[in-house]
Amino acid sequence: MKDTGISRLVALEKNADLKKIGEKILNKERISFEDGVLLFEQGSLSFLGALANWVREEKHGDKTYFNRNFHIEPTNVCVFSCKFCAYSKLYAHREEGWELSIDQMMHIVKSYDGKPVTEVHIVGGVHPKMDMEFFTNLLRSIKAHRPELHIKAFTPVELDYMFRKAKLSTVEGMRLAHEAGLDSLPGGGAEIFHPEIRTQICEDKVDANGWLSIHQAAHELGMHSNATLLYGHIEKYWHRIDHMERLRQLQDKTGGFNTFIPLKFRNKDNDMSHVAESSVIEDLKMYAVSRLYLDNFPHVKAYWPMLGRQNAQLTLNFGVNDIDGTIDDTTKIYSMAGSEEQTPSMTTADLVTLIKQVNRQPVERGTLYNEIRDYSSIALSLIHI
Repeated sequence: MKDTGISRLVALEKNADLKKIGEKILNKERISFEDGVLLFEQGSLSFLGALANWVREEKHGDKTYFNRNFHIEPTNVCVFSCKFCAYSKLYAHREEGWELSIDQMMHIVKSYDGKPVTEVHIVGGVHPKMDMEFFTNLLRSIKAHRPELHIKAFTPVELDYMFRKAKLSTVEGMRLAHEAGLDSLPGGGAEIFHPEIRTQICEDKVDANGWLSIHQAAHELGMHSNATLLYGHIEKYWHRIDHMERLRQLQDKTGGFNTFIPLKFRNKDNDMSHVAESSVIEDLKMYAVSRLYLDNFPHVKAYWPMLGRQNAQLTLNFGVNDIDGTIDDTTKIYSMAGSEEQTPSMTTADLVTLIKQVNRQPVERGTLYNEIRDYSSIALSLIHI
């Protein structure tokens, strides 16, 4: 049922084209590519935010999800040289980076024994010595030690390299990884799909078709995954919509995506430091249009270590219903690029407070959005972890 407030807002919109788009959204009709571009180009922040918030509340009410997770970053040594990346060190200069052994990574996993984490998130650089055999051994070791821990790991950039080096097809490689213990895929490595931009910022790594085919193979094995978009650099609005259109089409086919995560370009210590970062207004527009365009994605996430806590709170009124997890200071990817959070760690009580401060309902979830605990009526003094 339509909210009279949002209906009135759409009815009063003076731009006839925006008004038509608003009416489509209220009628739960799919908006077109051209509609998506127009929302970016001409939609006011208040108009976009109100529509995105209406869609968010139609899908999820006030529920705002988070999970208890930690990250493992096996290496920042990489054979690729993405211009936006401040994290990796080229293999030729690998002495400047880090390379973790399986024993070292298992030490990290074991440090969470007895703690109620539900997910380990594993991504890193593409290291020639960390191949398919290395990572399947890691997956098996984690599952043998803690079978219930959900392993969300490896971007298509990492997987494509592993599969090619092992002379495996995408389908064969995904099957072997899944059998070894890989439960789902994160959304990284997508950047911007269109070759006009991709060839300028990350030419040497897997292309859009390769990225999408790996996620499709995962979905067809019954696995779920996330998707990202790196925004706010040299792309135009239509590049963003082109990216989301490709995701929307694959989601129509497989239904395997859980979450869309816009990732803000940060310009510290990389080859694109001359490119200015987007404003908070542009950030919020990105989240809002994502919610409106990706009508078949259940969730939109704001990655709080990248945005900062206050800006992550703002996104909860612009279509976002997930702010990721506790993380526990186990990721360096964004802090090294100049993100707002240089030591990204929040306790469960911190996350609950953050969500409650903007009158939303904090719900702890598993990776696949099974609800673990609703913290709406739990006193902060009773949250100890």
